Amino acid sequence: MVTYATNELIPSSQFAKKFGSYLAQIKDNTVNKLAILKNNKIEAVLISKNEYEILNNALKKVEAEAFLNSVQNGLDDIEKGDTQPISKLWNQLDD
Repeated sequence: MVTYATNELIPSSQFAKKFGSYLAQIKDNTVNKLAILKNNKIEAVLISKNEYEILNNALKKVEAEAFLNSVQNGLDDIEKGDTQPISKLWNQLDD
């Protein structure tokens, strides 16, 4: 679970009024993230473009690794003579 410092929790009304200053905080790394609150619940998180790209690339790598593992599992099953329908392999991606 992600934790937030007090200065990272911003009510949406305050965020709207001071958008430029919050954007500057993200750009100059004064804060790593800003959680936008609506009715005292986190509705969105603002991060830098660089941080987003890092997270997006990491997700792509995880997804690709899961896909390759699934393919390898299918190939291993073929070698053992234990073939499976492709739908079973796709279902393993959700696990």
